[in-house]
Parts: sequence; structure tokens; C-alpha cells
Amino acid sequence: MKSLREYLKRLTPTGSTGSQITKSLVWFGSQNAVGRVIQLSMLVILARLIGPTELGLAGIVLLALSALRRFTNIGLNEALIYQQDENVDDYLDTVWVLEIARGVLLGGIIYLSAPLVASFFGEPRARGLLQVVAIVPVIISLNNPGIVYFDKNLDFHNQFAYQIGSSIVRFVVSVGYAFIDPTAWAFVVGFLAENVTRLVLSFVIDDYRPWLRFDLDAAKELIDYGKWMTGSSILIFLNTEGDDAFVGWLIGPAALGLYQYGYRLSNAPATEITQVISRVMFPAFSKLQNDIERLRNVYLKTLRMTVLVSMPAAFGIAAVTPTFVSAFLGPEWTGMIIPMQILAGYGLLRSIGKTFGPVWKATGRPDIITKFSVLRFVLIAALIYPLTSRYGITGTALTVTVIYVFPMMPLDIYVMKRTINATYGEILYEFFYPLVASVAMFAGVWFVHLTVDIAPLFKFALLTVTGAVLYAASVLVLESQSDWDIRQNINTLVANIKS
Repeated sequence: MKSLREYLKRLTPTGSTGSQITKSLVWFGSQNAVGRVIQLSMLVILARLIGPTELGLAGIVLLALSALRRFTNIGLNEALIYQQDENVDDYLDTVWVLEIARGVLLGGIIYLSAPLVASFFGEPRARGLLQVVAIVPVIISLNNPGIVYFDKNLDFHNQFAYQIGSSIVRFVVSVGYAFIDPTAWAFVVGFLAENVTRLVLSFVIDDYRPWLRFDLDAAKELIDYGKWMTGSSILIFLNTEGDDAFVGWLIGPAALGLYQYGYRLSNAPATEITQVISRVMFPAFSKLQNDIERLRNVYLKTLRMTVLVSMPAAFGIAAVTPTFVSAFLGPEWTGMIIPMQILAGYGLLRSIGKTFGPVWKATGRPDIITKFSVLRFVLIAALIYPLTSRYGITGTALTVTVIYVFPMMPLDIYVMKRTINATYGEILYEFFYPLVASVAMFAGVWFVHLTVDIAPLFKFALLTVTGAVLYAASVLVLESQSDWDIRQNINTLVANIKS
């Protein structure tokens, strides 16, 4: 027990900026890994118990809630993190009042619009679910605003307890309810339990106690920075969840369930990577906003480690998807195999793309995110109907993926090059070796998939182990035979943790 306490104390994010970043990455990465295992386990169990139609119905409810939250996001937390002052207590009460007002407004809109949303998707049962979920924005708004220090001060050991505790509650409640009543209500009741738990934990973990005080000047200052976050938040929803809404409207809840599950499962590693990058690197980059040389060096190292993990994850998911669906989900889910393989590529592009936003926010240019999101939305809107009408959810997956390949990724790289005074070679170099290793891994895994005929569960385990071994071996060979200095990066991470 003593050694465990010493280890946890050593991992508390203190020391130099590099040490704080590394330890925060460990905590937040661990949180996301554990949280994702819990979430994916819940999704797989619910998929077996409930089926795609009921889960598509739950997806409609959560989609409506997400839309309203995104459309009213005014970037308050981002504005607090951007503040160079370590202590932002003077702003917290104002933030709390603004969030409560927003939560009550959202709850009222969701409750009153429930019949319209249900009619839009052609699913009358969504009405009752939406009216119950209307309380969630109010619950979220009451969270202790002091938890912004988890991000601002890189205190992700506290964030770990906050997120994982609520995720465990959601898993237990959702799965337990599904055994009694295998309907969309299992998903919704678990979601409610999760947010009530977070409300309680926010006051248990952080000792700040908010009051209903409002400072108009502080509000104006925060909203002035956050206005670009509002626009980008709306566009991010349209770009990342607008395809879900379109599928639910055009094809129906069953297709929506298949598409959402294909997206979640294929993008699980990318989602965790992007969350780590956005949550840890934004406050870290903010500390370096006036030192472009250090910012460039830290960014390139971040990109290197991101691609090292996300590249094999995407190739590996594409290779094992048919076996995974057969082993864990069953025949009624086979319609999501090809879309899920395509969306694995989208997940890779997302994880790379998410390294750009924290730099632009930290250097006072969140408008870049908004402007690029506008362009992406216009392109998606132009292509999604014809491709989805012709190819179903496979066409939807192609729409979002191809647009990211071109023109969005080249534009992202061009602007990042100018932001941090880097060259194309410095940025693209970080892609080469992971790509070579991932292609070699994919070829080996796909060969095993085609030639080995055993029970799906054992085959999935074999493919996973094969992929891990092949990628590790490829990385070791490339590192020893080239100037790819990945070992030094890993050693630096370990040294920062030990410091």
C-alpha cells in the first residue's frame, strides 16, 4: 500500500512544464483507457440485449441533447483556461450563474420540443424519453465550476476520479436496467445516473463553493473570447453528429443504431487520443503561447506520439472488424462492417486533426477552427444526400472520411505550418514511419484473417495479438535502421514521470 501511495504521489502533475504535461497525459490517458473499456463493454452488452433499433432510438434522444448543448456553448471553460492568471476564482461565480441559466433554458427547450423532434425522426416513442432527459442540462449546469482547475492546472488525477466514478455508475445502472427492461430506457436511465454522480463528485473532489453572484464585466470578457468557441461548437456538432441526424431522418432508427455503433467502435481509440490532446495540450500550449520555438518543439513531439498510437489503431480496427462483429455483436449487426472499416480511417484523421485545434486556441486564434468547420460543413452538406441515398450508411461514412482526406487535412497542415513556423517536411516526417509499420501490420493481420478458420472469439484474440506483435516488431526494426528517434521520445516521457 505504501508503494502504491508513493507511486500515485509521484504521478501528481508537478515539476517542470514538460513533467506536468507528461504526468497529465498519463492520468488522462489512463482515465480515457479505463473509461473507454467501461463504455465499450456497456455498448457491447446493450447491443446484445437491446438491438440496433432500440439503441437507435436512444441515439435520437442523446443526439437532440448534444445538438442543443453545442448550439449554446459559449466557451466559458476555454476562456478560463486561456487566462494566464493561475487563479480564476473571481470568474467562477459568474460562470456558474451563466451555466445555470443555460441549463434551465436547454431543459425547457428539450421538454417543449420533444413532440417536434419525435415527429422529425418519425419515432413517437422518442417523446417520453426526451422529456425525461430534459432534466439533464439542469443537473450538468449545477456542477461545481471549480472543476475547471482540473484542466487549467493539469490536475488530471482529480479528473480521473471524477470521470471514472461516474462511468462505473452508468455501466452498472444501464446494464442492470437492460436485464430487467431491454429497451432504450436502459441507456437513458444510465445517462441520468451518470450525470447525478458527476454533480455530487464535483463538490466532493474540489473544495470551491460557488454562490449566485454575477459580474457583468467578467461575463463580457469571458464571452468575448468564447464567441468563436460558440461558432466552432455548433459547426463541430454539424460536422461530427450531423451525419447521425441525417441517417436517422433519411433511413430510420435501426440504421442510426448501426451507424452510431460503427462510429463509436471504430473511433474509440481516436476519440480517446483526441480527448487527451484537447484536454491536456490546450492548457499546456497556453503556457507556451509566447514562446513559438518551444511551442513548435512540443507540438511536433505531441504529433509524433499521436500518430504512433492512432495509426496502428485505425489499421488494426479495419482489419479485425468482420471478426469483431461476428464474435461480440451477432448477425443483426453485420450491416455496419464496411461503414465501420471506412470510419476507422476517419478516426485516424480525427486524431491527427485534433492536434491542431489546441495550438490555435492557445495562440488566440480559435477563429481558425470555426472557419475550417464552416468549409467542412458546406462540403458534407453537398455530398451526404446523394452518397447516402445511393449507398446507405456506407455512403455516409465515405462522405465524412473523403472530405477529411481532401481538402481539410492539407489545409490544416498548411495553417499549422505557418502558426508554429515549421516546414512541411517537419510535419509530414512524423507520419512516415508509423504508416510503414501500420501497413506491414495490416497485411499480416489480414493474411491471418483470410487463412485461419476458428471460432470468432478465439480468432479475434489471435488477430489482436498478431497485430500488436507485428506493429511492435516493425517499430523496433524501423527505429534501429533509421533516424526515427521514437525511443528517445519514450525515454523522455518515462523520465518526466519519474522526475
